Amino acid sequence: MLVRCINCGFSCQKYGKTKAGSQRWHCKQCNITFTQTIDNTTKCFHRFLNWLFSKETQQDMPGQGRTFRRQIADFWQIWPMPPKIETSRDVVFVDGIYLAKKACILICYDGEYVLGWYLCRSEQSRSWQALMQRIATPIVVVSDGGPGLRKALKKVWRTAKLQRCIVHAVWQVHRYTTRRPKTLAGIMLKDLASDLYSVKTQEDAQIWIQRLFNWRVTFKEFLSEMTRDSNDNLRATHERLLKAYNSLVVLINTETMFRYLDETLVLDKECPRTNN
Repeated sequence: MLVRCINCGFSCQKYGKTKAGSQRWHCKQCNITFTQTIDNTTKCFHRFLNWLFSKETQQDMPGQGRTFRRQIADFWQIWPMPPKIETSRDVVFVDGIYLAKKACILICYDGEYVLGWYLCRSEQSRSWQALMQRIATPIVVVSDGGPGLRKALKKVWRTAKLQRCIVHAVWQVHRYTTRRPKTLAGIMLKDLASDLYSVKTQEDAQIWIQRLFNWRVTFKEFLSEMTRDSNDNLRATHERLLKAYNSLVVLINTETMFRYLDETLVLDKECPRTNN
């Protein structure tokens, strides 16, 4: 086995052993002695990556993975940096995933590859801006409507058009009305929100919007009812229904509900309406 000097690179010769029994090597060129250590960091790192992207669990490893956890402990401190994306995409999907109470990762995805990510405490405008600054401005952004996203779009991706995920828009209404509403107004609004899935054309969209406004007129008196809360303050009796209705009106007024029907958009493929 040819061993080269760690200092000058010239070949070395054996020079006895240490008290621990390790082979000592001597370099005649620079007159130093050293012991050769085996660095298996790269090998452990590749094993860590193979496990990370596989379906294997530590429970199935010898010793339930105790040795493996000790070998790869330092690798958890390595945080991969996202690349800078300079080529604009037609459509990107953005979303925030909470890993813990105050740990959220924002992700930008083009339907095939993850373009970038940003770790933050919560979804807010500055966090979204940090994610967007490394990615070229797309034509359309599909989102579930995370907090601060619209403000970040105006500052970083100014020309991008926002499409609110229809699925999340419907779910938000269902959270207010519940799955089994007890009032006629609640039943009709829940069904109206579910009909968003069947809107395929601009004509369908206009009919749906008119139905929504007709619902508000039909139940005007019902929705105007007031009641006093525990603090003796007047509040709308059917506050949850009003919140559900207003959540849809906001999407209509900001033109983010039916952006996928916009005929002025020039895209390589059909504009998606969900980010699921």
